[in-house]
Amino acid sequence: MMNARLQMMEKKRVVVKIGSSSLTFEESGNINYGKIERLVRTLTDLRSRGIDVVLVSSGAIAVGVKTVGLEKKPAELEKRQALAAIGQARLMMTYERMFSEYNQLTAQILMTKDTMVRDLSRFNAQNTFEELLKLGAIPVVNENDTVSTYEIEFGDNDRLSAIVAGLIHADLLILLSDIDGMYTDDPRQNPNAMLISCVEEITEDILNMGKDTAGSGVGTGGMSAKLAAARIATDSGADIVIANGENVEIITDILNGKEVGTLFKAHKNHNFDLLRYIQEYK
Repeated sequence: MMNARLQMMEKKRVVVKIGSSSLTFEESGNINYGKIERLVRTLTDLRSRGIDVVLVSSGAIAVGVKTVGLEKKPAELEKRQALAAIGQARLMMTYERMFSEYNQLTAQILMTKDTMVRDLSRFNAQNTFEELLKLGAIPVVNENDTVSTYEIEFGDNDRLSAIVAGLIHADLLILLSDIDGMYTDDPRQNPNAMLISCVEEITEDILNMGKDTAGSGVGTGGMSAKLAAARIATDSGADIVIANGENVEIITDILNGKEVGTLFKAHKNHNFDLLRYIQEYK
């Protein structure tokens, strides 16, 4: 276990996913600017260490909801898409302003399933990521909710972040959530549930521990979505850590080899076809 954790110190290309619930205040749903500032500082420090960093950030619709003064996310697709357009602009403006305070170059990449399924789009996306990372930029990725429909959406940013990790050949994916990691049972329901520190292989027993419920009203990905992401990432050859995003400096702890969250160890599956998975996923 200790060796597996110490190997985190050798990672060279990292994808970090942060959820809506980690970017907003639970009480009001408003943007938590202090936490975003700490996230930006932490990612910039990683970039300064010579680590390639990609941020997959949720929050566009949640920010849009608060910006226009709604109480909750609407059910209608066209309204959610309009809110995503409003929220994405405000969210990216916030990232741009805060990254610039540390002289850190950033860029926005919006993706749909079509981006990956179409050969030319996938090739262009991969090249764009590579060039941005060569320039020292930190790409900020989100699903393009403004144009996404059921047929072309990833469904949640947990899966999107794993797909991005596979696309750019990252060696570590960090999922920041509102839970400390993978438990033997739902800790919100069972006080005797125990945190699992390391998962060598994602078996059926592990999958059965996943829950479909998300912990907050603003996110979309529950533990089952995170396990789906873990399968994609580990089959693609990347380690993945699920950890609590309440303290975003936990990213540094992970890359310094500390035993936090749940580590799912990579087991490169040469029979795993990322493109086929995306095409077949509903």
